[in-house]
Amino acid sequence: MTRVLVVHHDIDAADQEAEALRHAGYDVEQCAGPTAGPCPVMRGLPCPMADRADVLVYDVWASGETDGGQRLIAELRELHPDIPLVLVAPSFELEWVEMEGVHRVTPLTGMPTRARLTAAIEEALETRFAAV
Repeated sequence: MTRVLVVHHDIDAADQEAEALRHAGYDVEQCAGPTAGPCPVMRGLPCPMADRADVLVYDVWASGETDGGQRLIAELRELHPDIPLVLVAPSFELEWVEMEGVHRVTPLTGMPTRARLTAAIEEALETRFAAV
């Protein structure tokens, strides 16, 4: 079973995403991110929760920063480059996201429905396995 870490600043939205993914057959762990408490990633340290995941699903506002989490995502890609990352941005396009190479991120813009989350996760996983 694919292990997914959902990191979202909004607990209710995180619960909805996690429940949708569980219904789709994923094993899901949740984290409120750096807005809820100390975050190892923001201190340049590996995250044990991320280490356990096969794929990461991050809310663009998980860091609480106005840049849409750009620093958090850069740190994640440095610390966990082999774990696929889906970045959920319901309300805007992410022009700074790298969609190729080592720091690749799979963006999910618009509403994160079960079908769209599942498609983004599968795309992220396929891209990782294709590069190996």
